[in-house]
Amino acid sequence: MDEGKMDENEWGYHGEGNKSLVVAHAQRCVVLRFLKFPPSRKKTSEEIFQHLQNIVDFSKNVMKEFLGENYVHCGEVVQLPLDFVKQLCLKIQSERPESRCDKDLDTFSGYALCLPNLARLQTYRFAEHRPILCVEIKPKCGFLPLSSGVTHEVKHRVCRYCLHQHLKVATGKWKQISKYCPLDLYSGNKQRMHFALKSLLQEAQNNLKIFKNGELIYGCTDARSPVADWNELAYHLKPFFFPSNGLAGGPHCTRAVIRELVRVITRVLLSGSDKGWAGALRRGPGPRGPRVCEASPFGRSLHRQGKNSPECSGLPKGCLLYKTLQVQMLDLLDIEGLYPLYRRVERYLEEFPEERKTLQIDGPYDEAFYQKLLDLSTEDDGTVAFALTKVQQYRVAMTAKDCSIMIALSPCLQDSRTAARWQAWSGSETRSDVRRVQLKYKKAVLFSGGPP
Repeated sequence: MDEGKMDENEWGYHGEGNKSLVVAHAQRCVVLRFLKFPPSRKKTSEEIFQHLQNIVDFSKNVMKEFLGENYVHCGEVVQLPLDFVKQLCLKIQSERPESRCDKDLDTFSGYALCLPNLARLQTYRFAEHRPILCVEIKPKCGFLPLSSGVTHEVKHRVCRYCLHQHLKVATGKWKQISKYCPLDLYSGNKQRMHFALKSLLQEAQNNLKIFKNGELIYGCTDARSPVADWNELAYHLKPFFFPSNGLAGGPHCTRAVIRELVRVITRVLLSGSDKGWAGALRRGPGPRGPRVCEASPFGRSLHRQGKNSPECSGLPKGCLLYKTLQVQMLDLLDIEGLYPLYRRVERYLEEFPEERKTLQIDGPYDEAFYQKLLDLSTEDDGTVAFALTKVQQYRVAMTAKDCSIMIALSPCLQDSRTAARWQAWSGSETRSDVRRVQLKYKKAVLFSGGPP
């Protein structure tokens, strides 16, 4: 990318979260990720650069080690002309959701993170003329805490996501409670996984988006978004799964297309071969792994049909969901058990502020930092070192709880012999690439003197 020749008209709004905003290039498979801040909060160019470089180092030296080489894209920090950034900010302002406009895009430093556009496939195995479908899923936290530090009994029975659903509907962020429960998706049981994915498709909220050739065709941003239209989605997806079998339209076609999409996504999520160290953290999900969340409608749905709830099948150790779950489970103590340790480190830093660098509070995120994360002991010896390790593990776990999994699909040529194939019931073939994970590392808020 030539930073010296930037035209804001070649870039378009792609999406944003709480801390950053992403724009995508109209032709090239690349995106720029800018930091966002409240209007009252300004940071120096040096601070912005270091923040973005920390994200790169964290992805490269921590998350890649846990999840595997092919599942994490780190990107690089680039410096852009300020005029370009300011004009781009004006261009995309009208496309931003109203609920996200409480923070402004950083137009003062000129720094951004350059990453591949994961909504498109840019690999030699996929011909450019074939359509590209990309499904982005935010699976969220996939286990119930069993820490003795948990004082609210409901947290042992209802997962974090389902608890937050009630809060978000009550505050008006979403119109209705989603039937999706992460524990169903992480169960490894295909019936539960199918139910979870269909629930996401019914009430996507900001946990599922579908792109076609890089353009968003399904998903929503807030409660003001239009109701999901499965018929329109099926119209876009039919060429991928039923290219020439005579399915014209109507409810039967819609159900068949959605059912096929769910089956393909499930197969991809349960597959995987890339190596990573997450599998060494624990011998499988164990007692802290997926069980049934009491708030999930899955069990009630089976009961109404007169069926028994299927047992958890368990996730294959090589699949990305398994790796993600293991990293999430670095949250060994829950926030209730962690907070006293957090306060211990905070008090120590107030007394000895010069120790911030030695303790790697603000980085660097290197091999030494990563090695400390592998200590899974929970017996508190009263030291600052123990407390800090648990806090840093919690940060990594929260990153895994908020990651996005990008699944890219494209039709196969019948005579092709490379890459993975997914045989649909219709007889068509679709190639998949699930090597993509988007990550946002979690800062230790109080350690940095306030919200980042």
